[in-house]
Amino acid sequence: MFSKEIFAARLLALRKERGIAQQALAEHLGVSFHQVSKMETGQRGASLEVACALADYFDVSLDYLVGRSDNPER
Repeated sequence: MFSKEIFAARLLALRKERGIAQQALAEHLGVSFHQVSKMETGQRGASLEVACALADYFDVSLDYLVGRSDNPER
């Protein structure tokens, strides 16, 4: 099951681990800075397209990103 809280925490951690600014991530995804900020605080989820783009960008599985797995590779 999707967990908005886990998604938010993992997105924030992945972005910070790689030293990427919210604005840079937003530009790469084609979304607003505010959308990235709200995803990281759990105020909003992500569309399937954005979630897949995030998983690809950070080279983790979509299941990991949304809390369905604790293994980033699957």
